[in-house]
Amino acid sequence: MSVSHRHSFSFSSVAAANSPVIQEGWVLKKRRKKMQGFARRYFVLQQSGTLSYSFEPGQPIRDQIFLPNAAISTATGRKDIHIDSNNATFHIKCLSTEDFNLWMVAFRKFIAPSSEARRSASVRLTSRQGLAKLSKSVVIAEEMGTALSELEEAFSSLRDSKVSSSSTKSKGEKDKAKFGLFGKKSHHNHANEHGVTENGRPDSSQLDSQSIQYQRIRTTLDTLIAQHDTLLKSLQGTLDTQGHHVSTVPETVEEEDHPSHKSDSQTSSPTLSRNRHSIATTLSESVNEWFDASEGAEEFVLDDAVADAGEQPSYIMTNESPSEHDAESIDTDIESEDIPVSASPADETQTSSHDISAQVVRRTHLPTPITGDEGSLFTVLKKNVGKDLSTIAFPVTFNEPLTLLQRAAEELEYFSLLDQAAGTSDPIERLQFVAAFAVSGYAHTRHRTGRKGFNPMLAETFEDPRMKFIAEKVRHNPVEMAYHAEGTNWQLYATSAGKTKFWGKSLEIIPLGTTHLKMGDDHYQWKKPSSFMRNLMVGTKYLEHVGKMVIENTTDDSRCVLEFKQNGYWGAANVVSGTVYDSSGTVKSQLEGKWDEQFTQTVDSSHLVVLWRVNPWPKQTHEYYGFTSFGITLNEMSSDVVGKLPPTDSRLRPDVRALEEGDLDTAESEKNRVEEMQRERRRKGKEPQPRWFKQEGDEWVYAGGYWEARAKGWKGSKVESLW
Repeated sequence: MSVSHRHSFSFSSVAAANSPVIQEGWVLKKRRKKMQGFARRYFVLQQSGTLSYSFEPGQPIRDQIFLPNAAISTATGRKDIHIDSNNATFHIKCLSTEDFNLWMVAFRKFIAPSSEARRSASVRLTSRQGLAKLSKSVVIAEEMGTALSELEEAFSSLRDSKVSSSSTKSKGEKDKAKFGLFGKKSHHNHANEHGVTENGRPDSSQLDSQSIQYQRIRTTLDTLIAQHDTLLKSLQGTLDTQGHHVSTVPETVEEEDHPSHKSDSQTSSPTLSRNRHSIATTLSESVNEWFDASEGAEEFVLDDAVADAGEQPSYIMTNESPSEHDAESIDTDIESEDIPVSASPADETQTSSHDISAQVVRRTHLPTPITGDEGSLFTVLKKNVGKDLSTIAFPVTFNEPLTLLQRAAEELEYFSLLDQAAGTSDPIERLQFVAAFAVSGYAHTRHRTGRKGFNPMLAETFEDPRMKFIAEKVRHNPVEMAYHAEGTNWQLYATSAGKTKFWGKSLEIIPLGTTHLKMGDDHYQWKKPSSFMRNLMVGTKYLEHVGKMVIENTTDDSRCVLEFKQNGYWGAANVVSGTVYDSSGTVKSQLEGKWDEQFTQTVDSSHLVVLWRVNPWPKQTHEYYGFTSFGITLNEMSSDVVGKLPPTDSRLRPDVRALEEGDLDTAESEKNRVEEMQRERRRKGKEPQPRWFKQEGDEWVYAGGYWEARAKGWKGSKVESLW
């Protein structure tokens, strides 16, 4: 675990430690890294709902989960428990059946009541148009409230620590000095004999420099709290003016978040609490008719057949590639560094393209913005735990106007980095550019809305002349796609496949294919780490990539080890760090950055060399499915492809084209028609076979001939339309 992640629990753990313990003891916890198995850890569950673990009793907390915000999965007859919160997942094994029962009894204290009971207490509203515009603002307001609660607790712990070290006042006086998060505050500070006012602030006559800083933080925090309260009242007022009934249902997940914040000395304002739960409940019921959030932890019982898979319970095989499960990430601007940065040639050549498309003028927006409400992926997953999602018919509103083949091409947006890598003779510099390219392949997922790409038909293809990219769906069950791209002195090819695991509140996407890059005499290969779609139930969905990626040069055994770090409560998000080793295993350079911003080589403490920097997003990116400027061009009939595409190319699919143009009815009907045509071909035994790729072992490689056939024209060829 990174240092920043461990520090993220330093404040919240102080309050949690004062909460009575419900259950504690030794269990086996699955380690974060693959193939490391389970390790013995000491777990403690407090009445506040915080479940934490450490190496030994009394040692510092390594990680923790707030149980009322989690989903708990178990398997009948086994001792496995899987606890999935919005930001972390624990997989544990109990040492005995008795221990398992004790832990489950403790966990069930936080299990939410049945969804039927919650549903009967809520009021479903009929008007959605106005509320849809407010949904994003309300989610942001809810997240602000949680952040303010955590900040309040951290400040309170810090202040109490200072007061106790500089004063000998009694416990009764300390209790009197504490203040509530939204409680009434006196406008005048009256000092007691210890120099501390009744609201816990130091008396102005005895402030030292550190106390002045505390007071400034307190004043700023009070201002933020007041602004947040005003924002919630404003949103509530907007709802009221639209004539909507204010629900009085029990508190939602957000109100129960961190109950340790609501001690006797820290009581939330009744007005604020009512506003938060009424707004959240009203919008959740109105904006999305499939929304099904819980008021606390939820329990899932996994199928025995699934649980028998050993260390991989409850995985769901899908007909989708790992790259299709994206969600809108936290929208943060790129922060400028206050240190000297040396620009590399990457900044000047990233947007260059091959001569074949040099004169092409490409579009900057889609024909229409997003049409239709996005469906609830959580609801579908919840009802189909352990099932093959390829057997489920998803509405077209779950899709974005790209196929999975086009999504594969999207990962190669920064292919010019490979041109730079091939252009250098220094093996370490070359490996650094290859690593930067591997990291850049995740940048397009930053603003994704959670919609999925269209599943290609068997033998469907997609080409992109900019990097001589050709992709083809080569297998239907399990779904596999192969692609090949090339440039000056390099060739990139991969087999794209994957599986998913639904853990209750997050979806883990596990890539299975290997990426290969041949560059001169060098042959690099790497596998992608897991990705997690967070906040499936409530809040803003986002994609988090977690784990190690080892880029190995099989020619000389040099390698780059990249670590995609898990987001912490307080630390930076989307962080990637890397270490480059030469063939002898000696560390040659250190890399750092973020997969959605930039990636650099660290020369020393004050000098970085930029290897890659993300291209600016379009101004209307959120209106156009979160696409990058490059992604907007993928389904375009540009001048370099008009009249040159085979009848199997994704750009010619009528359902994708109709969705791009905002015609939902046509898109739905065409999607059903195209899928039925494929089922009919399968029933008759007339499924087309892969044409441009051949299987070698467990992988598919380019067989050649596509660009030559393209040059001759497709009329009279044996390539037939799939729709």
